[in-house]
Amino acid sequence: MLDRIQIQRIVERQGEEIILHEHMRIERTSYQHGSVTTFAHSIRVACLSIWLADRMHLWDRVDQRALVRSALLHDYFLYDWHEWDNGTHRLHGLTHGQTALLNASRDFQLGGVERDSIARHMFPLTPIPPKYLEGYIVSLADKISATRETLSPTRFKRRKRYARHSRRSQMSRA
Repeated sequence: MLDRIQIQRIVERQGEEIILHEHMRIERTSYQHGSVTTFAHSIRVACLSIWLADRMHLWDRVDQRALVRSALLHDYFLYDWHEWDNGTHRLHGLTHGQTALLNASRDFQLGGVERDSIARHMFPLTPIPPKYLEGYIVSLADKISATRETLSPTRFKRRKRYARHSRRSQMSRA
């Protein structure tokens, strides 16, 4: 069985092109669940996906590269859905899989397993289930990670992005 370091190395090796891509800067500054950025969430989902495939002895049925890439790109929507946008993110839970797929298809060469896994990772919230085992693993890892992040006691301890701006805002409210 793989240990944590081995899992992290697999994610780094199989996902290097994605992790180093310039658009991942957006994910590093956009929050996903509580105090967890979209980038950190995607890394967690990738690591948990590898862990699940390993613990369920699925290596003869799962494409490791497609699994890691799908997990890293499943939330590649490239915006902070918590920020006000005149309501266009109101249906984020239903639409972000397709948005992530469009962005990922623009920035990376994707195979069919990756496309399907990204687009359908929100099943059963979205009605069509994944076609491939990798999609089910990413979907499960995403739900486990999102639940842990949402229920975490550190949920409300976000780092301030603009400390100077925050102080001014607080002073003007006083």
